[in-house]
Amino acid sequence: MSESTLLVEVTRGDAVESRHVGAVAIADSDGRILFAAGDVETPVFPRSAIKPLQALPLVESGAADAFGVDEIELALSCASHSGEPAHVTPVGSWLGRMGLAASSLGCGVHWPSDERASRALARAGLEPTTLHNNCSGKHTGMLCACLHRGDDLATYLEFDHPAQRGWIDVLGELAGLDPLKLPRGIDGCSIPTLAIPTAALARAFARFASPRGFAAKRQAAVARVQRAMAAAPFFVAGTDRFCTLAMEATQGALLVKTGAEGVFIAAAPRAGLGFALKVADGATRASQVAMVALVRRGLGEDHAISRALEPLATAKIETRKGAQVGVVRAAGALA
Repeated sequence: MSESTLLVEVTRGDAVESRHVGAVAIADSDGRILFAAGDVETPVFPRSAIKPLQALPLVESGAADAFGVDEIELALSCASHSGEPAHVTPVGSWLGRMGLAASSLGCGVHWPSDERASRALARAGLEPTTLHNNCSGKHTGMLCACLHRGDDLATYLEFDHPAQRGWIDVLGELAGLDPLKLPRGIDGCSIPTLAIPTAALARAFARFASPRGFAAKRQAAVARVQRAMAAAPFFVAGTDRFCTLAMEATQGALLVKTGAEGVFIAAAPRAGLGFALKVADGATRASQVAMVALVRRGLGEDHAISRALEPLATAKIETRKGAQVGVVRAAGALA
């Protein structure tokens, strides 16, 4: 990324040990960029950060109603979950209700990111399945919409399949750009991914926060996804995960979603604001602290959401014995 700006620094003792640069943006639902720092126009891959937008076709198609998708399942369709049993079980039940097996998911297999869940599997002599993939809920939601529309399931990962073009169109409409002109790639879960400027990503989530300019169906779908994320934040991420902690701390007044490689988004529905950032080196520890600082800049430090996020504003640097020896803190454009 060119023209990156300092966002976060890491201290050890009395000195700064590391610095993280990147780009940040805040937008309102009219599409105005209210604050930006760094290179917010070069496209970056948001990857899992846009899962709340990718869940909208599940609702708008009528599939969520047709298959009785509840708030936990809808939250899981937005999730990068930790593969804990409480995540895996409802995804499996949802698939079963549709008459599908875990093998229908094209997301691939990896061990749960939650260490306790991984250890429990290993102790039981079991291997992970596609249900443990952090994207299994998103893929199940896509298959659910495919079944309802009568689309081919075997090819649902392809760029031009309705399962993908649906969310691609949503992204373009909310961001206010032509998504077919964006750089393309393949995500870790094998679906297409598009690179989008950080400013446009903030604009998309500002309109997700307040979709008043869109048709009634879109507004209703957004409201339903918002409610699911706010009501079931554990199912969007998991135990001790930043997204879950931030949404729990703010009682769902702030909706937060991580992507990969240092991308984060947030939406504040009552304020009608969207937040997006990219830490250039992809560091999660920096992107989490940067997101808190960005939200507090946009809402003001005295806002209830800002106060609720205070415990997440910094992160400790500790020794192997648990003694604090430094801190990860906002710096530069976010200080």
